[in-house]
Amino acid sequence: MSLPLRAQTPAVPEADVLDGLPPVRAVSAAEVAARISGGPRLVVLDDDPTGTQTVADVPVLTSWSVDDLRWALRQDSAAFFVLTNTRSLSPEDAAARNREVVRALRTASAAEGIGYVLASRGDSTLRGHFPLETDVLAEELGTVDGVVLVPAYIEAGRLTVGSRHWMRTPDGLLPVGESEFARDATFGYRSSSLPEWVEEKTGGRVTADEVLRITLDDLRGGGPAHTARLLSSLRDGRTAVVDAVRDDDLRVLALALAEAEASGTRLLYRVGPSFVRARAGQAGRAPLTPAELGRLRGQAPHGLVAVGSHVSLTTRQLDRLRERGGIAEYELDVARLLDERRDAHIAEVAAAAAGALDSADAVIRTSRTLVTGADADDSLAISRRISAALVEAVRQVNAIRRPAFVVAKGGITSSDTATHGLEIRRAWARGTLLPGIVSLWEPVDGPAAGIPYIVFAGNVGDDDALADALDLLRSA
Repeated sequence: MSLPLRAQTPAVPEADVLDGLPPVRAVSAAEVAARISGGPRLVVLDDDPTGTQTVADVPVLTSWSVDDLRWALRQDSAAFFVLTNTRSLSPEDAAARNREVVRALRTASAAEGIGYVLASRGDSTLRGHFPLETDVLAEELGTVDGVVLVPAYIEAGRLTVGSRHWMRTPDGLLPVGESEFARDATFGYRSSSLPEWVEEKTGGRVTADEVLRITLDDLRGGGPAHTARLLSSLRDGRTAVVDAVRDDDLRVLALALAEAEASGTRLLYRVGPSFVRARAGQAGRAPLTPAELGRLRGQAPHGLVAVGSHVSLTTRQLDRLRERGGIAEYELDVARLLDERRDAHIAEVAAAAAGALDSADAVIRTSRTLVTGADADDSLAISRRISAALVEAVRQVNAIRRPAFVVAKGGITSSDTATHGLEIRRAWARGTLLPGIVSLWEPVDGPAAGIPYIVFAGNVGDDDALADALDLLRSA
């Protein structure tokens, strides 16, 4: 997708956006947990694996057979994730996968006698197949009164105020439509105002003035009962967009959703990571400690890091990791991955990385030059071919020498590494390495059982985050 060049809007001081807001209405996670107890299970269809960043002790599936879904429904958890990885798929394949998951879930739910509500987890910087995914899910569910859009990701500084979405940067808050993520080759957009973004992404099918705006005045001033009345007014799949700056805002929303749904309103969610924690009744937890990591870590002396993300933040994080030392670095050259040298090149890099694990943490990365195609579909196809090569390298390393841990950097990279490189079907998201942004999974089956798997999105953390995560893993 080619977007016209735009004038760069500078970031604004955070105080200019956040000062003067209504006082926070305090709501505890325990209050939400008590309200949703015995209610339907929250099933999160995650379009890449990074949505687990904010939760702990939650089941994760990378397969959606009826048996796998029944296993997840039987676990003692208010929510679970199904990793669909649809952000890496064509629109047609993404639609088909959503239908496949919901149809299997319908069968599993009936077999277990457990109801569910659906969240389509998208990117907090607004990339992904919207409105395609919510349209498909609404069709599969039958009657849906409303689609509730909540992209906030509090820990990463993705905030919504006055129905406008912002991202925190070192220079202040930047309207997300002015960020590098808005220029994504596949999912680019221009609008920072969520109602206008909905109009843009629906091609005018839904106009901005048709969108229900649930503001901080509603959440903090009106509270759960008032917000529930707004949600209950939704009909015929109307979209609502919701402000959030604090977890308390999302917990007010969670109580309101439970009340509206208990009165018969059928809702579908399109959300960022922070919503899941609030709606599941979980409080934020401190990062995993070295002692906790020590019980999860594999027996090898060193771990493997796979880097596929090309955003500038990831490149800076790699630079800081090099400065700290203790790594052996290997490059998958994109040019060779796109021609007949592919298989030999992957095998050569994998063998070298496996051999390095006795003395250093091995980093396998794709070359930093971003290769794009003639159009959005062509760019996505190239990204998938490169990701598949990185994943195959991880698979070969694990077959030669099991690492102590595996870190995957980048959304598509994390998904493909989990499902194909390590063949994880069922896992538990145990918590984070860094507050709310780097998730650790404990695989319960397949060749990766016993190897902690760390999911690290490309667009989160400061410049030191990757090096800090490795230091914590080494301390275990």
